Amino acid sequence: MLGDDRRFAWYELLTTDVPAAQAFYCDVVGWGAHDASTPDLPYTSLSVGGTPLGGLMPLPQDAKDKGARPRWMGYVGVRDVDLTTDLVKRLGGSVYVPPTNSNIGRIAVIADPQTAILGLVERSVPSGKKALEMDAPGLVGWHELLATDWAKAFTYYRELFGWERAAVDLGPTETYQLFSTGGQTAGGIFTKRPVEPVPYWLYYFNVEDIDAAADRVKRAGGQIFEGPIEVPEESWIARCIDPQGAIFALQGKRSQAARAKDPAGQVGWSTSWSGITSRGRLVEKPGLKK
Repeated sequence: MLGDDRRFAWYELLTTDVPAAQAFYCDVVGWGAHDASTPDLPYTSLSVGGTPLGGLMPLPQDAKDKGARPRWMGYVGVRDVDLTTDLVKRLGGSVYVPPTNSNIGRIAVIADPQTAILGLVERSVPSGKKALEMDAPGLVGWHELLATDWAKAFTYYRELFGWERAAVDLGPTETYQLFSTGGQTAGGIFTKRPVEPVPYWLYYFNVEDIDAAADRVKRAGGQIFEGPIEVPEESWIARCIDPQGAIFALQGKRSQAARAKDPAGQVGWSTSWSGITSRGRLVEKPGLKK
């Protein structure tokens, strides 16, 4: 028996400079890349240890004409894209790209009622299949929605995909709702700061050493606009912008050398991201000035 996946199944970067973006991410994250173009679509496939993870493609000219900027887009696997887009509209969302056949299967591009963009890809998996490991280097280890209203956003995605409410740590002033799918906690939803102009999904790429990866971002022409920030389980995150302007995030451990230089863990400590980290914990550290 086949059932809906409803997990994130593919990640795609729409960019203004595919060769430069390919070189940047292969250096920073360690992905492999190869040409997967069709006669109608230039496309670069990204992989981890030979396993396809996502792709790079040029940002369409008509999208640029409408003001679109380079961005990452995640695709959620569903059994029937056509039926799912019908449900999107009934729930108050929008369909930006109607169901169509593509190089990765039948897809659609949608937006939730708060305008955060997401992709759908037709994908069935055997029922009872175990959740994929999310912690390996190079994989996407976390999915975060910066919403206008986190509670309404969670209700929408629960009704659309059947995502479930997972355990959550609450700060005194902020709520960060973790969600699970396929028996696996996959990410969180929270209300964005006013400084973020629009709601959007943010994807965290796993790296082995957060300090080394952050250095690679800067050497390759990208920017670190937040972090590194410590999160639970001795992990650290950094939120970044690639040279073409797409936002992404990294998460990983700190090396022994970095810890030796900064035993108090004060490097990059920040509470500026609404006072919470990517795992729903309040960002506080005793003895450090906020």
